[in-house]
Amino acid sequence: MKLAIRCHDLQENDESVISDLLKTLDIEGVQLVLYKTFQDIAYLNGQLDEKKAQKIKHFFDNVSKKIFLLGAYFNPVHSNIDKVKLGIQIFKEYLKFGNLIGCNIVGSETGSHNDDKWTYNPKNRTDEALKIVVKTFEELCDYASKNKAFVAIEGAFGHVCYDVKTLKRAVDMIDRKNLKIIFDIYNYLDISNHNDYEDILKDGLKTFDNIHCFHLKDYIVEDNKLKQVPLGNGIMNYPKILKLIKDYDKDAVLVLEGTTGKNIEPAVKLVRKLWGKN
Repeated sequence: MKLAIRCHDLQENDESVISDLLKTLDIEGVQLVLYKTFQDIAYLNGQLDEKKAQKIKHFFDNVSKKIFLLGAYFNPVHSNIDKVKLGIQIFKEYLKFGNLIGCNIVGSETGSHNDDKWTYNPKNRTDEALKIVVKTFEELCDYASKNKAFVAIEGAFGHVCYDVKTLKRAVDMIDRKNLKIIFDIYNYLDISNHNDYEDILKDGLKTFDNIHCFHLKDYIVEDNKLKQVPLGNGIMNYPKILKLIKDYDKDAVLVLEGTTGKNIEPAVKLVRKLWGKN
């Protein structure tokens, strides 16, 4: 097992502070969203070149941490075409320079017709929306292949690929060997199905043989809604979850997502303890 965090969940933007914190954590690496981590990188096209890419790699080499995923999340079905074009441009830029950075896989979710809210919209669950997602990811995969890179796709309840079945349908339609899966159990949940999270995980593990990484979250139910909390502070059965993942892949990449700041260290210790018991 390889354990990672989202770098921006450290809630710091000073490189020296980030470096010091990463050195203290018992993790193998990070999921990296460049514009959320480094002050000199904006969410704009043309932010990377060879020199900057090598600088980023050097930064993580110095703290002995691997970059397991580059996050370039954008909304493929956004009503603002310019925003979609920018998202694709940035995604391709990360694919182009990924090998120099030290990570040749870039990921995104599948978006929502609610635009920047990324929440449920009935239009998300239409063939038209799925076709847009498929066409977009085909383009990204084809560009990735020219750069010896991979694309990762992630489903979520409120998005176009809202369950395991729909994500599998999209993956089959895209039909590219360099497409991988990001699996986030919590993403597939809402108040109507949250008690079924173990079955949803089992379905995903049975359906996909190309899961690149697992996002680990936790939650409670408050006012009849799901509320995300730091891992270990919620109701998810992590002894069972981690056993299922370990049976699927003993070398799985596990990424803490949404467990921030001072909550990261105890969550890391809990995951390592539970993984060791399985």
